[in-house]
Amino acid sequence: MESKFVSLALQGGGSHGAFTWGVLDRLLEDERIAIEGISGASAGAMNAVVLAHGYTVGGREGARQALKNFWDSVAASAPFSFIHDDSSIPVDITTQSDLPAAMKHYISLMRFFSPSQINPFDINPLRDILTAQIDFERLRTDNNIKLFIATTQVSTGTLKLFRNKQLTLDVLLASACLPMLHRAVEIDGEAYWDGGLTANPPLFPLLSKCKARDVMVVLLQPQPRTQVPTSAEDIWHRLSEMGFSATFYTELQGVMLAKREAERGWLAFGRLARRLRQLNMHMIESQELMSQLGMHSKMNAQAAFLHRLHDEGRSRAERWLEMNFQQVGVRSSFRLAKLFS
Repeated sequence: MESKFVSLALQGGGSHGAFTWGVLDRLLEDERIAIEGISGASAGAMNAVVLAHGYTVGGREGARQALKNFWDSVAASAPFSFIHDDSSIPVDITTQSDLPAAMKHYISLMRFFSPSQINPFDINPLRDILTAQIDFERLRTDNNIKLFIATTQVSTGTLKLFRNKQLTLDVLLASACLPMLHRAVEIDGEAYWDGGLTANPPLFPLLSKCKARDVMVVLLQPQPRTQVPTSAEDIWHRLSEMGFSATFYTELQGVMLAKREAERGWLAFGRLARRLRQLNMHMIESQELMSQLGMHSKMNAQAAFLHRLHDEGRSRAERWLEMNFQQVGVRSSFRLAKLFS
């Protein structure tokens, strides 16, 4: 059977990116699905680059193994793991996924101290993991999956995309650079922060630079929330969620509106109009799960927690394939109105 090409848009969300790992793990198993391009921010960017590197080295199985190696390494070198004991490893993903009190206290300090104060040595375990596991030179020259890695330019507050030939360790670290935890990453004289601040993840490069009719979004940020936050902690959490999802939903609404207008405009023969008419949107998410995870769980890198997220991602991808694969290349399986209902 001939493979159906899709492009992937991978959201960021810290440790919750292990859910995306599970989704990708299942999609890579299915030879009916071929990946043309991937856009990503933060953890989404990590998953995108690790997958592309593994695929370049060893095809589908190489990509699956590379993703497993990456997330296992994240768990093994989890920052601040010295404050945990075995009893702190989460058992129930929906009710015990928060970190212990000492870690929560550390996170609260990030609101009052700069990265140079709270992390004076700029410790970032991801730097060592990525250096050991990713051959960036080979990725730049041999990789055939189109990559679009989102970062935020500090001086202008605007999105900066890096593509295959521009990928470096610093680009990937910049895409996941939380302003309150790490110093800005400098690239060619410009400072960059987390790409999720301006595109989480970007959609437009998958429309303008890829030919695949189908774009699949792996969603990590829960929408909508059913309760209005009232405590200071819950308000801060909700503001953080909104900050890392508002740009995506604005872009998504714009794309879907433009698609609707292109479908109505029979006399519009431009390349973009044709592309929009052909566009099919798909989404894999776990709204029930993500809405129950605590605010600090994005920094929980304990192995048990990451593997439970992975298993949930695999399960959701399996369900999506069973229900929607026949729609790939034919029609969208996602309705914007449903997301905000």
